Amino acid sequence: MGTGITSVLTSTFRLDERGLHMGIQNIQSKEWTVHDQMNAKKQRQKKLRRLEKLIPVFLFLCAIISILTTLGILYTLISSAIGFFGEVSFSEFFLNTEWKPWSGSFGVSPLITGTLLITGIAIIVAIPLGLATAIFLSEYASDRTRRIVKPVIEILAGIPTVVYGFFALTFVTPLIQHVIPDLKIFNALSGGIVVGIMIIPTIASLSEDAMSAVPGNIREGAYAVGATRFEVAMKVVVPAALSGIIASFVLGISRAIGETMIVTIAAGQSPTLTLDPTQSIQTLTSFIVQGTSGDTAYGSTIYYSVYAVGITLFVFTLAMNFLSQYISRRFREEY
Repeated sequence: MGTGITSVLTSTFRLDERGLHMGIQNIQSKEWTVHDQMNAKKQRQKKLRRLEKLIPVFLFLCAIISILTTLGILYTLISSAIGFFGEVSFSEFFLNTEWKPWSGSFGVSPLITGTLLITGIAIIVAIPLGLATAIFLSEYASDRTRRIVKPVIEILAGIPTVVYGFFALTFVTPLIQHVIPDLKIFNALSGGIVVGIMIIPTIASLSEDAMSAVPGNIREGAYAVGATRFEVAMKVVVPAALSGIIASFVLGISRAIGETMIVTIAAGQSPTLTLDPTQSIQTLTSFIVQGTSGDTAYGSTIYYSVYAVGITLFVFTLAMNFLSQYISRRFREEY
């Protein structure tokens, strides 16, 4: 019986020893697993730090590409325009009132006048309609109405301008001819009206965003003193959002100045120094389209005149961008 007890105790001791050994192995394996996890975490952190160092470089390259593109455009325009102004003087280019490049007359005034005429008509159409739309969306429309109406308005911004051009030529012009029977098929009026329709989404969307950014307690304070909704919109919200609204106007004007296909199709290609909207005119962009056609010989004065007109257009749009930035800083409201 003593021998049996001894064998049982021996077997029990062996089991305990085996279990202890397995426990030690498990602990060691767990220690190795934790150690491996810590090493893997350190490796991931090193990779993240390397990636974090590369991200600013990538973002800088993205920014520098935009700058280099602008400089490349300037170099192309200036280098080619120098060749043009080597044959045509600045005084003739800016003071001559005739633009007949195929006859040797390079006075850009008719093109500038035509551009400003189209832009003026577009402003008359777009600013009242765009601002009224923005006021409605910001102050009068319900959330459900705003979610439906605003995307529909912004669809206009996605329509190709060539479609707008044929819309002006085949629909707007015949419609106006019922009121003005002597209106020519190609005229500045229909082109300017449709350019104005095209920039309405830009003005309406940006102005509505500026108005929506006005804090609600300003409106509530105006309502508390008995102001009507229209008075709140015109005397409180619009002045408070004035910098954003004017910036949207300037951006819309810049878009109108640079518009090409609508005026090329609807306004014609007659470089006439006139402010009569019923006449056919030609804009800066319209001549660029005409001048880059297959009829223009490479390296000729007419070919280089395209770049001279292009740099004139570039100066216009650059001035509008500077004006927009100045107005935004000058009339900005801090809340």
